[in-house]
Amino acid sequence: MTDYTNLQLSIDGHTATLTLNNPPAHTWTMDSLQALKQLITDLNANDDVYALIVHGDGEKFFSAGADLNNFSDGDKGRAISMAIAFGEAFEALSAYRGVSIAVINGYAMGGGLECALACDIRIAEAHAQMALPETGVGLLPCAGGTQNLPMLVGEGWAKRMILCGERIDADTALRIGLVEEVAAKGEGLQIAQALAKKVAKQSPVAISYSKSLIQAARDTPPAQNLIHEREAFVKLFDTNDQREGVQAFLEKRKPNWQNK
Repeated sequence: MTDYTNLQLSIDGHTATLTLNNPPAHTWTMDSLQALKQLITDLNANDDVYALIVHGDGEKFFSAGADLNNFSDGDKGRAISMAIAFGEAFEALSAYRGVSIAVINGYAMGGGLECALACDIRIAEAHAQMALPETGVGLLPCAGGTQNLPMLVGEGWAKRMILCGERIDADTALRIGLVEEVAAKGEGLQIAQALAKKVAKQSPVAISYSKSLIQAARDTPPAQNLIHEREAFVKLFDTNDQREGVQAFLEKRKPNWQNK
């Protein structure tokens, strides 16, 4: 177990588990946002870790987002610093070279939901509640919410959640595409771990290339990405993992990935 500010990181095999731990609601602070950015940098340098699971400690909160006390005095300079810190932290999470899985095990509000949106896959426990309520207090989501949410749920539902302040439950989140699976209360982490084991069977280099291509589809025309896709495919032939993967298949054995 490695402690960062309000964050706890444990590694088991090829899976890292990040526990948000700033009771009672696991709100984000300047220190914890900077710690998350450093944590992702450290994981990117660890070739043995292929997947990252993010969840909140306990069973009530994933994360309630930012502590509004940071903005109570109207200090614009502090607002700028916090907005930059949120952006850098969650953009680093989104760009993590492996597969990130959010287990929404309770309330995910504001910056808490934006953290989950920055992950590749989201699993909500049945009692989870999700919202981006910033406009109700005169603010707006500034950590990717206005961009990542509509890519998942479409413009209409993004406007309902952001402009109308609508809170949704786990079943609604599944129906509109905000999450990929709903788990019973207390079982989300187990499902995420099983998914992470599937990730470990894939080539980490191929995953990294594929993830970059998938996310590039958000803002790059398909004609360009199709070229990049073929280029990345050929580039894999410079890696040990490509040779190992094909050889292992032909020899009917499990591949021994080297992540290079």
